[in-house]
Amino acid sequence: MLKDERDRVLLDVDAARKNDENIYSEVNTWLAKAYTMIGSELKEVKGLEDEAKNKCFIGLCPNFNARYQLSKKAEEGAGAVDELLQQGRFVKVSYRDVPQPVVDVPPKDFDDFNSRKVVFNDIMEAVKDPNLNIIGVYGMPGVGKTTLVEEVIRQVKADKLFDSVVMVAVTQTPDVRKIQDQIADMSGLKFEEQSTSGRANRLCQRLKKEKKILVVLDDIWAKLDLMEVGISLGDENQRCTILLTSRDHNVLKKDMDAKQVFLIGVLEHEEAWEFFKKIAGDGVESSDLLPIATEVAKKCGGLPIAIRTLATSLRNEPPYVWEDALRQLSKPSSSNFKGVPGTVYSTIQWSYDHLQSEDHKQTLLLCSLLGHNLHLEALLMCAMGLGLFPGISTIEETRNRLLTVVSHLKASCLLLDSYNNLRVDMHDLIYDVAMSIAANHVFVLRCEDVLNYWPDDETMKECDKISLLFPSINKLPDQLKYPKLTLFNMYSKDPLMNIPANFFKEMKNLKALSLFDMNLPSLPSSISLLPNLRTLCFYGCVLGDITLIGELKNLEILSFDSSDIEMLPEEIGQLTKLKWLDLTSCSNLKKIPPGVFCKLSRLEELYVAHCFVGWGAEGNSSQESNCSVAELNALSCLTTLEIHLPNAKVIPKGFSFEKLQRYIIFISESSDWDWVWVWVRGYSKTLKLSLQTRIRSLNNGVKVLLKKAENLYIDEAKGVEFLLHESEVGDYFQQLKNLHIQKGAMIQYIFKDDDDDAHKIEFQLETLMLQGLPKLISFCSENEGSTSISPQGITLFNPKALFPNLVKLKLYSLTSIERIWFPQAFCSTQKLKKLIIKGCSNLKHVLSDSMVEYLQQLERLKISECKCIQEIISTESIIEEAFRNRYLICFPRLKTIKLKGLKKLIGFCHEDYTVKFPSLKTLEIESCPKLKGFIHNSKSKEIPTDAVFFNNKVAFPNLEKITISHLRNVKRIWHGQLHANSFSMLKRVDC
Repeated sequence: MLKDERDRVLLDVDAARKNDENIYSEVNTWLAKAYTMIGSELKEVKGLEDEAKNKCFIGLCPNFNARYQLSKKAEEGAGAVDELLQQGRFVKVSYRDVPQPVVDVPPKDFDDFNSRKVVFNDIMEAVKDPNLNIIGVYGMPGVGKTTLVEEVIRQVKADKLFDSVVMVAVTQTPDVRKIQDQIADMSGLKFEEQSTSGRANRLCQRLKKEKKILVVLDDIWAKLDLMEVGISLGDENQRCTILLTSRDHNVLKKDMDAKQVFLIGVLEHEEAWEFFKKIAGDGVESSDLLPIATEVAKKCGGLPIAIRTLATSLRNEPPYVWEDALRQLSKPSSSNFKGVPGTVYSTIQWSYDHLQSEDHKQTLLLCSLLGHNLHLEALLMCAMGLGLFPGISTIEETRNRLLTVVSHLKASCLLLDSYNNLRVDMHDLIYDVAMSIAANHVFVLRCEDVLNYWPDDETMKECDKISLLFPSINKLPDQLKYPKLTLFNMYSKDPLMNIPANFFKEMKNLKALSLFDMNLPSLPSSISLLPNLRTLCFYGCVLGDITLIGELKNLEILSFDSSDIEMLPEEIGQLTKLKWLDLTSCSNLKKIPPGVFCKLSRLEELYVAHCFVGWGAEGNSSQESNCSVAELNALSCLTTLEIHLPNAKVIPKGFSFEKLQRYIIFISESSDWDWVWVWVRGYSKTLKLSLQTRIRSLNNGVKVLLKKAENLYIDEAKGVEFLLHESEVGDYFQQLKNLHIQKGAMIQYIFKDDDDDAHKIEFQLETLMLQGLPKLISFCSENEGSTSISPQGITLFNPKALFPNLVKLKLYSLTSIERIWFPQAFCSTQKLKKLIIKGCSNLKHVLSDSMVEYLQQLERLKISECKCIQEIISTESIIEEAFRNRYLICFPRLKTIKLKGLKKLIGFCHEDYTVKFPSLKTLEIESCPKLKGFIHNSKSKEIPTDAVFFNNKVAFPNLEKITISHLRNVKRIWHGQLHANSFSMLKRVDC
């Protein structure tokens, strides 16, 4: 039987070896034992049998002793054989090596992309974080997501961060069984189960055998059920990290519930050019080819796949081929893309085709038509004029729909963030593809284009949109016969260009008209012949007689943004369908006749910011007077208002702002309006006012605005020692997200305690700025008997006022404060990211060691011109001698430290602490004459000859830039005794 079992095991072993599988060591050990036992048993039994055959008494009788020994040996051998047989009943005799992704060699050209290194490091930190089980990487097609993730895998393997790594491609049509097969293949697993659910259970059990596993799912297009595949997120005994790539942010964040996502952007200009040269060859730098090659490289828009495709196809080609390529790329179409980066075109075209609605497609095409860094409000005006979102009636509803669509397009990487949140941008390649999609219906000229003659009417008969983005045009034709035209958008290089009187005569279907930077002493008469015009916008134009606008009875949106206009004519009152009137920054506007506004009964949004303060008195209707604020009461549909009032007296009694949903209202004699654009566009309800009295004495209309305000800017509070009583805080400050108070010469408190209650007040502020308040003692006053007053004295923020959502704190020129926080109050400020202090001349303490644990989110610390500060972190804890040199302070997210003009500063903190800054990138220290070292020793009065500024008490593993100047007591910056890994990323030192 043992021989039979051995032969069976040998058959399994031979089959496994033919399948390139490894034999378990216990199987080989068992076979060796089986061979030995079978051989020795046969030999011994044969010897006993031979002996038993011999007869005793000269062969006359059997040898009973020998036969007894043979029987006994057989019995003993049977027990050993049975035991070995039991050991040899293997379920499986072999295993397969688990294949790992073939990424041991760094992906080609990865190290050339400096812009990738930052996001690569961020992804690596996320992968190391055991609290992040799903991580996402997204970016537009061809940007290099897969390449970057492969580099992450290579680094993960090199650092041995996981026991196992598997990577599979999901694609836009995921096949669960195929995904299971790929993971199983890489995990050395063979499925015997037929059902998808059975395979999922088996795969889940297999993956759980790995204590730490990284699963990379590349190219996800839609929600993927991980449990259906067989991927669990681990438990307390096992860590499973999922790394996903997608072109869609929403797929990662919403569908896959990624805890952290990273955007992979295009290459920066310099590195894109270096990459292009590397592939195209050194010949591109020849004098005859360089100008063309640089333009061709720009057309790739920083996309690695486009650069590689185009540079490869043009390598070693003569100049005329390069010139032809540039010509085609300058006039993109689907046919042109076939010869150059066609893979890019097809992926972007696919993304466009699979957008979730026609709204999304039309919005994307409209964005491409209107140019780069497009203002969202300009996009909204055009969208409303064109009726892009049918079935939506109000401006606010349309705005919400547009912002939703734009958000989706950004998530799909078809639109990009611009330089502020009021605008949206588009990648050049997306722009080119969008233009090629709409080529038969739109006519676009950009600033580099020269138009010598207009296309003939037959060519343009299907054209429905024209956008002229600063092209070179000699003159406009007398008339354009474009019957299907719905949009005409013109940015002019020549402000003196004339628009012929009949220019618009044959554009009966025109719905949206926008003119930029033009000088129009009078409007072309044909503008009154546009019965379907719904949107009319003048941006930065010099306008004379505009009375013709009153004949556009269907007009819904009218904008004179930043235009030179002296009077709003009475005829504007005839526009009874008008919903939106924008007079922003019409700085020469002096007259708005009485009765114009009150006739605009459907008006929903009115913008009179930074332009007009000559509001008339209520009831005065003479021709010389101006309209009054009281007229706005007649606008029952008004939901949005931006307005500058010289003082609260122009607000009539009984006037109410209750219906306003969005407002920016400035009540002051000052003409300064610039703060609005810096501070408030992220907030829907903003109020700026000068105070002559406490808040309780204000006009009732202003109080209504205060109660609803999210953003409050108080400027020039004259003769006021405090703004309001504690009991009033709930009425006026509870909605605030941003509070800015400045120029209050007499202010001692922001609010005053009016009873003995020790209850706390929780503010929802995200940003707080206090500036130019020389007598300010504390944010909230306290009764003398209060037990919460610090033994060190009064602090700016005491335990009574809590700020759980505060992100940014700026304190400028508060010359009376000595301390900012009472330690017990600081625990409510755990979301603080930016702390900026300047000119607080009596401030002695910024932070204490006990506060540091609450600063886990701090990213930026800037302190300047505070002449009494000795330490940034003061010592309040009593550190026992046995624990000295072991007390750790860590700022995990701090990226920037700037210290300047601190005349008494002797150190960031005491040498009893070791300080770590794992994320710090920039350190600037200037004009601190008493500073000897970053970490100071209070016992040392002399400067040792071997003293250094940085020692092993401080760690800067990611520091990139140091600026040190005007530190007269610093002799040496560093020597060999540095903290491990400090300064390893340093790129720039300015001394």
